[in-house]
Parts: sequence; C-alpha cells; structure tokens
Amino acid sequence: MNETHPLFPSGEWEGFYTYTYGPQAHRDPMYCVLEFKNGGINGNGSDAVGAFVWSGTYDIAQQTCALVKQYIGQHQVMYHGHADETGIWGNWDIPPFSKGGFHIWPKKRSEETQMAVKKAAPKKMEKNKRIAVVSATLRRLFRLRSVGCF
Repeated sequence: MNETHPLFPSGEWEGFYTYTYGPQAHRDPMYCVLEFKNGGINGNGSDAVGAFVWSGTYDIAQQTCALVKQYIGQHQVMYHGHADETGIWGNWDIPPFSKGGFHIWPKKRSEETQMAVKKAAPKKMEKNKRIAVVSATLRRLFRLRSVGCF
C-alpha cells in the first residue's frame, strides 16, 4: 500500500537542483513521479541532464530520505534530504566530483501554493504600499535634517 503520510505523497513531483548554494544559485528544473511505500522510494523522471530512475528509502519519524538518481546509461547522483511542509530539500553528491542542493515538492502542492499566492496578492500589495510610504517619509526626514530643520 502507498504511503499515507502527508510529507511523502506518491505522485507527480517537481523542483530543482543547484550546483552552488544560496538564494542566488541557478535552479535547474526537474520533474518526476515518485512512489513512497513501506519505507522505500521508487520513481522516474527527467531534467536537463536526461532521463533517470529513483530508488531509495524514507523515514517518517526522522522526516528524512536517501535517494539514488540513476541517469539512464550514465552516472549516479546521491541525494540526502529532509521532508517538511515545503517538500523535500537537501544536498546531492557525485563523489568525489561535484555537489549541490535540491528542493522538490508534490506538483499538486505547487498548484495549491499558486492559488494561495493569488489570494494573498492584495495583502502583499498592501504591505508594499506601507513600505513605500515609510520609505518616502524617511527620505523627507533625511532631507529636512540635511537642511538643518532639526
């Protein structure tokens, strides 16, 4: 029977991997189908490198997983991740040559997130307006101070 834990839903997943770390790192997209069952993970997918198959394990109590991404007719990549409400994220490694980061999430979740973003857009715009007003006020204060008003 497939896993029923909300952090490990079987189905379509999407996300990205990076060759460097940090918020400015270029994100290479990947798409896959994963099946979580009795502590094991199997699946397949594709990215810019090519088609691949997944195999690995997951631990609900620790909210972790370890995966091997085997590119068809090519190399393997080791993935070690942590699961939370945003998906699975962590590090990948091709010993001893290369390493980087990754983040994947259920495709359904990304559609739900898009809806949440649309609903929250007016609130964000309201926040941006408040920031603009504060910035304009600070600019005026600095101008007044520079001409000796206080």
